[in-house]
Amino acid sequence: MARTTPRSVVTTQTATEVESTPAPVPMASAEGSEHSDSAAAALLAPVQHESEPAPALVAPPYLEVGPELGRLAHAFGVATEYWDQAGRLQRVSAVTVQAVLASFGVDAATPEACEQALADKRLEHWHRMLPPVFVMRQHTEAVTWVHVQHGEPVRMWIELEDGGYRHDLTQVENWTPPQYLDSGPVGEASFRLPGDLPLGWHTLHAETHTARAECPLVVAPTRLELPESFHHQTGWGLAVQLYSMRSARSWGLGDFGDLADLAAWSGNDLGADFVQVNPLHAAEPTAPMAPSPYLPVTRRFFNPIYIRVEDVPEFAYLDAADIHTLRELGAAVRPANTSADLLDRDATWAAKKAALEVVWRVSRSPGRQAQYRAFLNAEGQGLIDFGTWCALVEEYGQVFTDWPAEYQKPHSPAITKFHAEHEARIDFYCWLQWVADQQLAECQHTARQAGMRLGILHDLAVGVHPTGADAWALQDVLAGGVTVGAPPDVYNQMGQNWSQPPWRPDTLAEAGFVPYRDMLRTVLRNAGALRLDHVLGLFRLWWIPKGMPAYAGTFVKFDHEALVNILVLEAHRAGAVLIGEDLGTVEEWVQQLLGDRGILGTTILWFERSNGWIRPVENWRWGSMVSVTVHDLPPSAAYLAGEHIKVRADLGLLAGGEEAEWAAFESELADWRADLTQRGLLRPDAGIADLVVALHRLVARSPCRLVSIALPDTVGDVRPQNQPGTDQEYPNWRIPLCDGEGNAVTLEELVGSDLLRRLVAAVGG
Repeated sequence: MARTTPRSVVTTQTATEVESTPAPVPMASAEGSEHSDSAAAALLAPVQHESEPAPALVAPPYLEVGPELGRLAHAFGVATEYWDQAGRLQRVSAVTVQAVLASFGVDAATPEACEQALADKRLEHWHRMLPPVFVMRQHTEAVTWVHVQHGEPVRMWIELEDGGYRHDLTQVENWTPPQYLDSGPVGEASFRLPGDLPLGWHTLHAETHTARAECPLVVAPTRLELPESFHHQTGWGLAVQLYSMRSARSWGLGDFGDLADLAAWSGNDLGADFVQVNPLHAAEPTAPMAPSPYLPVTRRFFNPIYIRVEDVPEFAYLDAADIHTLRELGAAVRPANTSADLLDRDATWAAKKAALEVVWRVSRSPGRQAQYRAFLNAEGQGLIDFGTWCALVEEYGQVFTDWPAEYQKPHSPAITKFHAEHEARIDFYCWLQWVADQQLAECQHTARQAGMRLGILHDLAVGVHPTGADAWALQDVLAGGVTVGAPPDVYNQMGQNWSQPPWRPDTLAEAGFVPYRDMLRTVLRNAGALRLDHVLGLFRLWWIPKGMPAYAGTFVKFDHEALVNILVLEAHRAGAVLIGEDLGTVEEWVQQLLGDRGILGTTILWFERSNGWIRPVENWRWGSMVSVTVHDLPPSAAYLAGEHIKVRADLGLLAGGEEAEWAAFESELADWRADLTQRGLLRPDAGIADLVVALHRLVARSPCRLVSIALPDTVGDVRPQNQPGTDQEYPNWRIPLCDGEGNAVTLEELVGSDLLRRLVAAVGG
């Protein structure tokens, strides 16, 4: 008999969860670090996502979780206790557990209510003829259940996604006693699913004389295989925050044209295998546009601010007056390309939006129009919902909960009427997504043509803005009344609230995981690889009830087998490699499971040091992507100069005293210098630039399959893109690419960078 999760069915054994086992030794991470002797560790608290000004928060009183509440919480995957980063068992207040259960629509206010809710949940299972979705791995037989009137014969078969059929599944023994419902006794039968089913999204059917049902049947690969060439030769690439890297042709921010140029040049001339970019998800269609790429309004669609206006084919058919208008719009923002001032997304988007409206009005050829219709059909209602949300934002503002009540639900009669009255405006926003998709496809094509083995390495944010397009359109599968974040750790004693609504595990499964699948398909379609920020979110997330401080949350488990299986299936179909940001308090079994499925991990040089000693580079993980620094750390030159301590001291973000931080940093730096010198990678008297090169030589000696070079390191940049633990105190995500003297560096100037070529040579390019 198949094991069943609370809402969906998977067929592989769930590993022991952290809530019931002692915590392993914590690992250094962007989610917190064990390295009390490392100044670097303090920097990588979870990504600090911008959030709205919050009202005063009230910590709940601690009330012990009673047995009835505990059983109900367990049924919904809500933790009543957990092991913190220091290995201490923390018990969650009943107030928090009740509030989290309320986000599932469950009344847990009294023991009687808990017992009733638990009974309802158990009966819900028996009222189903089939599970809402069944997820299995190829080459492994599985067993599914079906509920029928007791004693009634039932037939089950599979309809393959290509229209083929596999009839008459074999029934196997199932001695589960019948359940007596108001409608009569209900029995449970089991059927074997063969292991030789093709990969894909199939349909499982069941039929009796009196009833019929169907559900999605997902068959995923056992493992996502890394391309064979990477088993023999490490790959490397440049990591860029795309908006920060401008060229002479940009409109104040880096764009898809710049991305294609960088890929063509680094692939052809330098031998790069990939270009790693920040999340390119869509942001607000009106000012102000949130600067953080990790707080998008949707993860399914892209930010049209990256569109290169002149590369839209219809641009060639503008009349002289329109061309003059567009040139003036571009000229107004192009001087910013050579400025070291903070980036101005609102100015760039205002100019591009006006320009793209002009291009949109140009008649498309029959072939182009047919392509556009095909894109609309493929993206379906999800794209229409997104375009509708954009048009509503223009009318009523960015916070959908402030809109007239009739527009706050995505499929109300008022929305249908609004769509009919604003069809052209909605079409404009749908068209922008088509253009963005085509330009991203061109980026990937250009990268592969340049000899890159992967191409564009995209980034998937962990969540979305609480009042954005997904929060509006996916209300049925996102949890209300809670946000996600991180529990307290040594560097963030109050915990962190990222202000993002999580998937609701039960209703996401009820939807067959289709919203999750559709998001993955869009992001993967033009990707050679995909990095998943905070990949632990596939397993569990820290839920914080609204009105409570971040430390007053608790963990909620997800059906990780289903989520990982679907992720692997969609990546396999897209031909993409997966990289999970698996740092922090990630249990060893989680990293093992991801590795077994072919998902690479993440290794950062600064965190390969523990308790005062450096972990030998030869022992770093084979199945991972390694880098010296990342976007949540300062560029290497700045880190080596201790700029991270100065900035955090100025902002009052140091966990301890400044003197202690400097002492720890100097000890750390001495250790790294000694290791590099002993290996013959560094002269004892070498300066910072030589040290940066030596560190890259070191990571290249690791067994890690991919090496990522942060673009700021290639020009000696010293300003971090993001300072974890800040919102308005630091200009996060608004720093243009500059050299060590603070001068803006364009793509044309990057090509001549001596330091870049030294770093490329260091990693074997």
